[in-house]
Amino acid sequence: MALVSVSELKSQLNLDHDLDDALLAQKIDAAEGYCLSYLGGAFPDPVPVPLLQAVLMLAAFWYERREAGALNGNPYIVPFGVHDLLQAYRAWVV
Repeated sequence: MALVSVSELKSQLNLDHDLDDALLAQKIDAAEGYCLSYLGGAFPDPVPVPLLQAVLMLAAFWYERREAGALNGNPYIVPFGVHDLLQAYRAWVV
């Protein structure tokens, strides 16, 4: 079950067409998988708003920048702020 809907991601991206709905759903799945991997566990229930924002930011970033590599001098694969949003919910193993 997706935490973020395609409709929510379209609002984040200011999209008003249905042409890329399948691609947007794939970006949501990838962003949720990345966030789960970074957290080291499951999403808490209920899912806190910062985690939903991290998924939205990451999915939108990957939709807008579909190729690997630097774009306009930005070599990042994860947008600034995503890790900051996830950090408080990360499962630490010591």
